[in-house]
Amino acid sequence: MYRECNVCREEKRDVKFKHAGKKTCIKCETRWWRIFLRLLVKERKLTPIERLANRLGYMGSSFLMLSPYLLPYDGLGAYTYMVGAILSTPQVWVSKHWNIVMLNLNLLVGYGIYIYKMTTG
Repeated sequence: MYRECNVCREEKRDVKFKHAGKKTCIKCETRWWRIFLRLLVKERKLTPIERLANRLGYMGSSFLMLSPYLLPYDGLGAYTYMVGAILSTPQVWVSKHWNIVMLNLNLLVGYGIYIYKMTTG
């Protein structure tokens, strides 16, 4: 069986590739700059928890971006700030960015107090 190398664009036999998922032939792979570039990148697959956390983080970021525009409307932005902080916390927790975790907790406490004062009085 033949397949095309994504670097030199030549049709080569499967034996000329390291494994079935590889798209670059061994000849193109062994050029010194390719070896150097491959050393700079760690290839790994995300775990299901990391994938879910990333999706939640994107959703939380969109809520955080929307929130400043909703603040003038009876404090609706405060609720979206809290939802955004809750949804974006798993992403930064999994990636161990503790400073942003603390910022999200600060956001939750601050807007929680704001909503409490707004509703009581």
